[in-house]
Amino acid sequence: MQRRSFLKKAGLGLAAGAAVAAPAVVKAQSPTVSWRMAGSWPKSLATLYGGMEEISQRVSAATGGKFTIKVFAAGEIVGGLQVLDAVQNNTVECGHTATYYYFGKDPTFALSCALPFGMNARQQNAWTMHGGGKELMQDFFKGYNIINFAAGNTGSQMGGWFRKEVKTVADLKGLKFRVGGTGGLPLAKLGVVPQMIAGGDVYPALEKGTIDGAEWVGPYDDEKLGFYKVAKYYYYPGWWEGGPELDLLVNLKAWEALPKEYQAVLESACAAANVSMLAKYDALNPPALKRLIANGVKLRPFSNEIMAACYKATTEVYDGIAEKNEKFKKVYEPWKKFRDEQIQWFSLAESRFDGFMGAAQRSAQRSKKK
Repeated sequence: MQRRSFLKKAGLGLAAGAAVAAPAVVKAQSPTVSWRMAGSWPKSLATLYGGMEEISQRVSAATGGKFTIKVFAAGEIVGGLQVLDAVQNNTVECGHTATYYYFGKDPTFALSCALPFGMNARQQNAWTMHGGGKELMQDFFKGYNIINFAAGNTGSQMGGWFRKEVKTVADLKGLKFRVGGTGGLPLAKLGVVPQMIAGGDVYPALEKGTIDGAEWVGPYDDEKLGFYKVAKYYYYPGWWEGGPELDLLVNLKAWEALPKEYQAVLESACAAANVSMLAKYDALNPPALKRLIANGVKLRPFSNEIMAACYKATTEVYDGIAEKNEKFKKVYEPWKKFRDEQIQWFSLAESRFDGFMGAAQRSAQRSKKK
């Protein structure tokens, strides 16, 4: 009797032990995968480049080091504006970039990042995650042997650095201005000469006078790049980038070869980086702006005249592209409808709340000075 009882307990113990050990066995059997990620960012831009590092670190941690992604800054494998080509051709398995850099290949690429007078960061996330944007863009990217995932956002950007004040539309004519992606098209209609320059090369061009002005992201990154040393007028807002999404581009064949659990881990890592990057910019931009002003930077808003002219030019440019480009139109029309609905909603609760809080803070500050 005691022998049977012992054997029964021993059997239960072995079964329990097998159940506990099962995940370790699966883990041990998981394949080792090593990828490379090319980025559009220099290492000095710790928030953008840091987004790449976060994805890599999360993937490795979640797979016990079985799936690793080595990160390369702009220029280490390919230039900052050649990331899409490198992923498409499988030079690297994945890349982190702003897809509007490639609007010259097809303007549709920009709809996975930002169009002028488009959506803010929250609206862009809503569009991508729950408005059909992810499905529409992934269908488009298939034609380039790529699958894309939202993997970062800077939030609303600044309007850039200028050597002289820009007060009227006439002041824009002939201005050589570094601007990312799609913002250059409506500006060109107003006489600006747009320049597409990768992040690490902007400061030398501004310093040498090759360009008259430049925009990048916002106070934290702009301070790191040193623009305030060669141009003192800092304008806002960057109407061409209300909430630009940054994407991880993955070679489609490399993606399909991944085990399903690795696919899930990578997609989750991108989602985490998407939220983390925006939060980091929101935390770091305010103190950076204070430091810039303390260094003599002159903060200026774009005039209503300039904003209105740019909005009109933007509408004409992108409605015109939609008439000629079916791929662009397929995404642009639902994107535009979604944007307009978001603006109506945000103009109520969000705008009223933000406007009141700003006014309340200014009132409190005036009271302290008395």
